[in-house]
Amino acid sequence: MKYMALIYAAENAGPQYDTDEFNQLIEEYQSATEQFESDGVLVSGDALQDINTATTISIREGKTETIDGPFAETKEQLGGYYLFDCESLDQALKYAAMIPSAKYGRIEVRPLMDYSE
Repeated sequence: MKYMALIYAAENAGPQYDTDEFNQLIEEYQSATEQFESDGVLVSGDALQDINTATTISIREGKTETIDGPFAETKEQLGGYYLFDCESLDQALKYAAMIPSAKYGRIEVRPLMDYSE
């Protein structure tokens, strides 16, 4: 089954860009990604650009509306994701716990719907 691990953190949580701590975080992400790849569970994963680049779209009464910014205003923001192919939720949670941002943010793990069944 495929599981989406959504990476959330407050905007200023964790190491700040262009610091030794940030460089260490990037190395931790590279190491985790390599582990996911070598274990054969990684389907895909990427970081997202800042929320000020987001655009939210909706269609109401046939009219398309766009709003600059994310869908929801919260302290924690979606910053990236991993998509895992795991045998169980427990296995997906094991890999999600390896995501470095879990130390200062949150990782939401959700199974993907399979409409082919």
